[in-house]
Order: sequence, then C-alpha cells, then structure tokens
Amino acid sequence: MTKIRIITPLHSLSAAVSGSTLEELQPLEKLGIAFDEACLQSGPASIETHFDEVLCAPYTVAAAIEAEKAGVDAVIINCMGDPGLYAAREVVTMPVFGPCETSLHVAAMMGHRFSVVSVLDSVRPMFERNALLYGLAGKVASLRMVNIPVLELEDGSPRLLERLLEQSRLAITEDHADCIVLGCTGFLGVAEQLEKKLHAAGHPVRVINPMPTTALIAAAFVHGGLAHSAAAYPSPNKEKPIIGFTMPTWRKK
Repeated sequence: MTKIRIITPLHSLSAAVSGSTLEELQPLEKLGIAFDEACLQSGPASIETHFDEVLCAPYTVAAAIEAEKAGVDAVIINCMGDPGLYAAREVVTMPVFGPCETSLHVAAMMGHRFSVVSVLDSVRPMFERNALLYGLAGKVASLRMVNIPVLELEDGSPRLLERLLEQSRLAITEDHADCIVLGCTGFLGVAEQLEKKLHAAGHPVRVINPMPTTALIAAAFVHGGLAHSAAAYPSPNKEKPIIGFTMPTWRKK
C-alpha cells in the first residue's frame, strides 16, 4: 500500500478545508494508494497571492518533515501555487509534489499548448512565475479566470461548472489551447463533467484535474523507487540557528 499525505497549506479552521479532496482521490484507492490529509495550525484561510504563499510556506515545510517522520511514502502540497515545494524537497528524502508543476508538465506531454483556468486575476502572476520556473512558459496558451474567490467555491456547483465551461471554450477558440488545466485544487467534482461538455460542443480537448493526476505520478515515483535529486535540492545547514521560529528536526543529511 502506497501512503500519500495531502498537505493542505491552509489553517485548519479555514472554510476552504472540507475534506472533499480526499473524496476526489477516493477512486484511486483501488490502485493500492492510501491517502490522509494534514492542515496547518497557523496560516492563511486561502491562497490567492504571493503574500498568502509566504504565510503558509514555513508551516507547509514543517508538515512535510512530520509526514516523513510518520512514515508516509510521498507528499502532495494541495495548492496550485506549489507553496514551499522546493524548500520541502531540501529537508526530506521522500518525493514531494506540487500539483502545479506536475499537471503543467503532464499537459505539455498531452498537447501542444495548454490553458490554465483558475480563480482570480490575483493568481495570474503566480502562474506566470511557475510556468517560467518549470520551463513551460512557451507551452502556455493563456491564463483565464472564473472570478470566484477560493472561499466561495462549492464542490460541483453549477455556477463553477458554467464559468469553467465558458472560459475553457474561450481558451480553445481564441487562444488555441488543446488541453485545459484546472488552476485550483478547490475545483472539485467538475473535471469529468467539464470534459464531457467540451467534447459535446465539438472540442475534443483533455481536462487535467491536478490532484488525481499528481497522486498517480507520486505513486509511480514510489513504486519506481524514484525521488528528487539531492544535488538539486541540497539539505540546509542544520547547525545554522533559526531564530523566532521552531522547525522540526529533519532527517535528510
């Protein structure tokens, strides 16, 4: 059984933390993958800006350290901003995945140009940064928004599906995208319906649901004995003091 921990980088009392992510991943359990979820005791209620990312990153890294100590096989950071992703890889030996990095690379393999449909214009700079960081800026057809804040998202809501369909159609017809990436891990219960509606409208594109996609890649890494390069993600100096913040001791040498 492959054990994957979902780290939701939000305060545990946030309205955006509902447990629905585990429901979205439940169909993968038949493949021998067991999921659990951890939230933060300190952090933002949602992530829609670079500021929000900075607030949650240290606690996300701490949660990754605790996950490795608990014996899980891999970690997925449950946010399309991938907050704390590279830092977490520096302090643990198990694979750590961000759904943005993973789903954008998958989209680049599944088509020629993809569009990301996300929540608000405030996240646009985050996706532009990540596309450059991951070497995929040339594959991005467009970034489009449904203009619904994270805290107003409702699983499988007709309002969300309607706006995703509208923006996806524009991405296909105006921006020439041949693949759509859902740009928020809070877009739950809509991926399959969205793809069916696009196909029915004559647009045979693929819709990438970031969390299940990332979970499958994570499980493949675990089964293949793969992990991120320690040369790319060197361990920080444990002897250097951290002042004013407590970080769990990590095992990575």
